[in-house]
Amino acid sequence: MFAYRVTAGQESIVADLLQEKIKKTRAPIAALIVSPRLKGYLIVEASNEVEVKRLTAGVPHVKGVLSKTISLGEITELLESKPQELTLVKGDLIEITSGPFKGEKAKVVRIDKEKEEVTVELVEVAVPIPVTIKLGTIKPLPQ
Repeated sequence: MFAYRVTAGQESIVADLLQEKIKKTRAPIAALIVSPRLKGYLIVEASNEVEVKRLTAGVPHVKGVLSKTISLGEITELLESKPQELTLVKGDLIEITSGPFKGEKAKVVRIDKEKEEVTVELVEVAVPIPVTIKLGTIKPLPQ
């Protein structure tokens, strides 16, 4: 497997472009891997590096290839989705750690463990606003 650096946030677009190119050229590529936990990289599984370089030549947003190949064992944890271990309950106070509301304090309104999302109401605003955010972007505040 070969790891390619791509423009951050463009991983899916590059994968779509490469998939179309694979269909047209019938390149011997086994898999294209895009992981939301691996920003700025695209993993390509192929038998040899020459085919992969030929495939990515001229594709926008591809910046380069890592010099070393990657084994499946090295990226297994990036492919598995692990539910966030948080002991939140409705009414808990949290702080938002990223995004447009970074640094804001909020009260938990609803928790969706399957989607790994939490709906909160911002507390330090004139009108309470419900906002749905990912569990990974919050931290519980001491009670």
